[in-house]
Amino acid sequence: MEEMTFEKALVQLEKIVSKMEKGQLKLEESLALYEQGVKLTAYCQRELDHAKLKIETLSAESPAASKDGEQSQ
Repeated sequence: MEEMTFEKALVQLEKIVSKMEKGQLKLEESLALYEQGVKLTAYCQRELDHAKLKIETLSAESPAASKDGEQSQ
């Protein structure tokens, strides 16, 4: 199985939404896709949270960053 990336998860999520919006699925298929979509959404949120934390950490460590988050001149 391929390693999941944010981009791959987002593409899969978009495909699920597209399928569900068409309204042609049976109830069981809709539920299965919904469950997969919830998992993908949670994965994407964790990845975004991790990226945000990393950016905040790097910004805080940057000697050019001032207290208000602007670069000093």
